[in-house]
Amino acid sequence: MAAHGFLLASLVLSFLAGTCYGVTFSSLQRTLVVTSSPKAGEVLKAGQDQLTVTWSYNQTFPAGTDSAYKTVKVKLCYAPVSQVDRAWRKTVDNLDKDKTCQFKVVAKPYSPSNNSFTWTVEKDIPTATYFVRAYVYNSNGDQAAFGQTTDTHKTTNLFEIQAITGRHVSLDIASVCFSAFSIVSLFGFFYMEKRKAKLAQQK
Repeated sequence: MAAHGFLLASLVLSFLAGTCYGVTFSSLQRTLVVTSSPKAGEVLKAGQDQLTVTWSYNQTFPAGTDSAYKTVKVKLCYAPVSQVDRAWRKTVDNLDKDKTCQFKVVAKPYSPSNNSFTWTVEKDIPTATYFVRAYVYNSNGDQAAFGQTTDTHKTTNLFEIQAITGRHVSLDIASVCFSAFSIVSLFGFFYMEKRKAKLAQQK
């Protein structure tokens, strides 16, 4: 009876520990092959440029490995170079606390092949170096596997996104036009004053 109680308590504690701690990235298998259109080092402009992501099941894994897969969420993730001294982008093994991948690209039902999505870089994406990662979720809504466009150390196939600076082309044009108008008005004012002075002298 005591042994049965101890076993039950151990199971409960294990469940609670798993629930509190959440899924860890290190526990996931890399069962997806993920590619994206930006070339290594390419610079994309927020609010303008697009990237195309493709993903599929890695057929080198045994059949049935993906039997519990239900959905896929593709995310834009910070590369290590853009995480330095930025705690709000910190990588944590506990995926509930991880801040590496903050930007959703797309979410779709899981399919082992022929998956592709073209995404326009959103206007609020900050300037940084990125890669793309796809998480697979099970029916409980937990991460079950992943795939990414970079290597394990997150140093290859990285690309950059340049944020919107806050200045708009139309504002720049308006500013130039206003400056030109101001200069013309100033010259016109001096011309009129000079002419008035000459007329006064002639009288």
